[in-house]
Amino acid sequence: MLFPDPMSTPSPQLLVAAAQETLGMGKRRSPPRAVCLHLAGEVLAVARGLKPALLYDYNGAGASELQSYLGELQGLGFLTEGLHILEIGENSLIIRPEHVCQHLEQVLFGTIAFVDVSSSQPHPSIHSLDQLQDLKSIIAEIITHLQGLQKGLSLEVSCSRLCSSDWNLCTVFGILLGYPVPYTFHLNQGDDNCLALTPLQVFTVRISWLLDQPPVSLYSFSVPESLFPALRDILNTWEKDLRTRFRTQNDFADLSISSEIVTLPAVAL
Repeated sequence: MLFPDPMSTPSPQLLVAAAQETLGMGKRRSPPRAVCLHLAGEVLAVARGLKPALLYDYNGAGASELQSYLGELQGLGFLTEGLHILEIGENSLIIRPEHVCQHLEQVLFGTIAFVDVSSSQPHPSIHSLDQLQDLKSIIAEIITHLQGLQKGLSLEVSCSRLCSSDWNLCTVFGILLGYPVPYTFHLNQGDDNCLALTPLQVFTVRISWLLDQPPVSLYSFSVPESLFPALRDILNTWEKDLRTRFRTQNDFADLSISSEIVTLPAVAL
């Protein structure tokens, strides 16, 4: 099993301190040790191109705290790439703009499918991006925004905001996080969906990182089991691409993709 060179990786204690000293500022509770180490692994996965983005949702820390945190990681020599914090609504995503642009351009070519789970229909259904023109415009807007940023970006941690008052953030985040089959639904029908008591195939991707530490959860998403045969090619292509990108880096080992069938009385998106 290969693991990062310990001489080039900061100690777990330093990674934990970097998170707790910056993300636990003010009245916010500092993330526990396990969360700090998992977060560092997720940030490194973004930097290495194994996932397009990381949605920070641990303790309510905002963009300024995340900037400080990533700056600390750079100071430790943990990050050599320039990362960016993209604020959408009340949420902060950690990204490498060039990787997200490449990913979104592929999405525009039709590399992913969308599962409509609107409550007005009895069962989930599959849509292509061409059937979701408003979403297509949003993706193009995000690409334009990030391309404009790249002209002035350096290795410093930067931050920007996108206006998203009429966006379906569930779908947009699914795209930005690299899910091959994001969920979508009609916003005018509220947050209800038709996934209750629907068998779902839940996919989980994990990678090993620090010795004697739990693996890093890279992806977790689901697709309705009834639609899996129709989505198999897209999922296989996504897995092949992920394994190809995984082979280009040396920081992580043991890529594991597992799945299980779950049925829930209600599903929150």
